[in-house]
Amino acid sequence: MTTVLAITSSASGAESVSNRLVADALEALKASGGADRVITRDVGSEPIPHLTAETTAALRKGETATEAQRAALALSDRLVGELREADVIVIGAPMYNFGIPSTLKAWFDYVLRAGVTFSYSEKGPEGLIKGKRAIVIVSRGGLYSEGPAQAMDSQEPHLRTMLGFIGITDVTFVRAEKQGFGPEVSAEAVAAARGELLRLGERLAA
Repeated sequence: MTTVLAITSSASGAESVSNRLVADALEALKASGGADRVITRDVGSEPIPHLTAETTAALRKGETATEAQRAALALSDRLVGELREADVIVIGAPMYNFGIPSTLKAWFDYVLRAGVTFSYSEKGPEGLIKGKRAIVIVSRGGLYSEGPAQAMDSQEPHLRTMLGFIGITDVTFVRAEKQGFGPEVSAEAVAAARGELLRLGERLAA
């Protein structure tokens, strides 16, 4: 049985390009037999609380003296559990001000935990979430994968770093760029991304 964890993070709901493409990715995986079970986590419509001094102590030190600390640790355990259950992780990440939404960053803040999803030793950090594949769907108004604006892309490199840090290195990025270049260009980019997701679903199920 193949379990897919689908994470969406856009604040735009049904109007979101990345949200729609995540749905397309799931359909492609299901059609090819690559998604027997799907866990959904929409941090765009149901945001994860940002860390505070109180809740950071719960995740980093295991402190559970307050209700907020106990809730934060329980949520983190639940999110890490979903991650561990998944064979494939599909992430929808729109570009907000050259980076990822704060809602998605909050998800990473709760799952990047020393001794749980990564460890430190004299050899350096080691990711503990291994043997998984990730499909990351990025949408953005401009062209950042090449050309002069590439240096301003703090979205894709950040996602690759955080996934790799916990051991997820088999990562495929599917881009829907130029969303601000007009309706026709936007539609072409979305159609190309959908085609790539269909082919990717077939390869993953093979």
